[in-house]
Amino acid sequence: MKSILHYFTKTELTLWSSSVLLILLSFITFDRANYMTLAASLLGVTSIIINAKGNPLGQLLMVIFSLLYGIISYSFAYYGEMITYLGMTMPMAIFALISWLRHPYNGNRAEVQVNHISKKEVIFMWILTLLVTLIFYFILATLNTSNLLPSTLSVTTSFVAVYLTFRRSPYFSIAYAANDIILIILWVLASIEDTRYISVAVCFVAFLANDIYGFHSWNKMSKRQAQ
Repeated sequence: MKSILHYFTKTELTLWSSSVLLILLSFITFDRANYMTLAASLLGVTSIIINAKGNPLGQLLMVIFSLLYGIISYSFAYYGEMITYLGMTMPMAIFALISWLRHPYNGNRAEVQVNHISKKEVIFMWILTLLVTLIFYFILATLNTSNLLPSTLSVTTSFVAVYLTFRRSPYFSIAYAANDIILIILWVLASIEDTRYISVAVCFVAFLANDIYGFHSWNKMSKRQAQ
């Protein structure tokens, strides 16, 4: 316990504990039944704060979160979310885990070496993102996915996020933050029909705060490693 407290900064511990408290309160207020949603939310927010440290353990937790979130998404016919997390985010989290383990900073497997991608690769990433978005749009439309447009945008931001995570770019947190905003909208729309999903929307509000911090943390880590 002492080593954990020393590993995280006071800001990180405060952010994580506040997020956990917010998630628990929203679950008690609006749900009280779907413990899978609670488990996924707690796993997700823990994964993000560990990822902010550049620790590969965060990617392992993301694999488990993706599985649980895919099941939750299926329950409201958000097939785009289900397919995205089970068919893209979860496999890419596994690849990212391998990539992060293969590129430790100075031999420290608890911290990944920060990478910076070239302009050519950025262009390649956006071309690939466009193709993935178009393909998923028609798949989701065929499946009569609820809230088709934001569901498709979620695929777009998710793909950019997992690609940048795999490539160890600090900007993966910004892509995830953009994805969080879209997911907040999606689950607010879902909660209009079923108030239990308010707890899921609140979960992504917590994710948003943690992802913004993650970008700040990776920038600091990048500068420190460069020195």
